[in-house]
Amino acid sequence: MTEYGPGQGPGPQPIGDDDLARLLGEQQFAVLATNRKSGHPHLSTVVYAWDAAARTVRISTTAGRAKVKQIRNDPRAALHASGPDHLLFAVAEGTAELSEISTEPGDATGRELLAMTPGFPDPADERAFLEQMVKDERLVIRLHVDRLYGTVLR
Repeated sequence: MTEYGPGQGPGPQPIGDDDLARLLGEQQFAVLATNRKSGHPHLSTVVYAWDAAARTVRISTTAGRAKVKQIRNDPRAALHASGPDHLLFAVAEGTAELSEISTEPGDATGRELLAMTPGFPDPADERAFLEQMVKDERLVIRLHVDRLYGTVLR
């Protein structure tokens, strides 16, 4: 077994924006970091959708979650996504905004949430989804990405 000391062997290599954006598009789960009033980070595992063209991460959540309250107090946030082997990661930093809570099946928020799914072949399933979004008091966190960074361990 080879042992590496400081400054020896493989190490982290920065990767470019295109590869970072591709990683964000390939993953579905990530960790969202928001800021508590105390200044400490709050971490949440989330399912997200990445829109590379708009450089926006969309996350479905419910109105009562801590991350919603924290974003209202401080919109700065970051999302950390790693590759399947965790040797590659991307961080998307930016300013988060909150959509309105879905209050009527098929409203703008409900349609945005629906667009984050693969879709439903049966219109009855789509209606049920939109009704559930209202019952859950769902909304969308939109993280507008100002900075992407990450590395790969080689």
